Amino acid sequence: MRKINKVGLTVLAAVYCLGISAGPSMAEDKPTADLTMGAYSKYVWRGFELSKDSMVLEPSMTVAYKGFSANLWGNLDTDHYTLGSNKWTETDLTLAYERTVGPVDLSAGYIYYGVDSAVGANTQEIYASAALSTLLSPTLSVYRDIDAFPGWYITLAVSHSLPVTDKLNLDLGAHIAYLAADDSSSYATNDGSTYSALHDGLLSASMTFPVNEYVSITPQLNYSFPLSGDARDLIKATNIADENGNTGNNSSFIYGGVSASIDF
Repeated sequence: MRKINKVGLTVLAAVYCLGISAGPSMAEDKPTADLTMGAYSKYVWRGFELSKDSMVLEPSMTVAYKGFSANLWGNLDTDHYTLGSNKWTETDLTLAYERTVGPVDLSAGYIYYGVDSAVGANTQEIYASAALSTLLSPTLSVYRDIDAFPGWYITLAVSHSLPVTDKLNLDLGAHIAYLAADDSSSYATNDGSTYSALHDGLLSASMTFPVNEYVSITPQLNYSFPLSGDARDLIKATNIADENGNTGNNSSFIYGGVSASIDF
């Protein structure tokens, strides 16, 4: 799953008011748009395997203006056996606002996850994030599910770009995450108790190749892995099943692909 109710609007309004009093916006004075199409070997979300032995296609469209943005993202599983001829598994809408306050980049928003009933349930989240403009760009993000899977997902991430040539950088990233459900109906441990544990880690590497002023190509490689025994068991049990109903014994995944983007 990727990423408006009254709660979401309240968060956005609060950050907007903070930004007005704190300083100028990061955003350009003119609207911007981004169209991206990605092709990847696997769909992994928060450590969970959401595709099985098939390539996925993930189109994304983002429009932004003065710190506000809206993103529409989707996932097409090219070989999802339960969905027949319709391989479209998910459509997500993200509404966000970003603002810079001194050395800190703040953002907050709302995510609607529209998931095909064969692979999950629709749900909604609100989130807030703070990134420090310093070495490794440490970023703390807090997500709150307010619908089908009530609970918290908290990540601490770092990133760094290594110059390769004058125009190319190797972009490296890593995060660790903590997942805490409100009750066992959202996520549960093997003994049936409510799940709360260090959950998943993610390592990523990518390099963006500019084709011209507007078009770029980005290959990337990712490694997702559990951070605790409870996380390993939950990931194995929650992964999407194959046509025989087996979720598999894997809790760590290496996956990657390439995306093409048009920015204007």
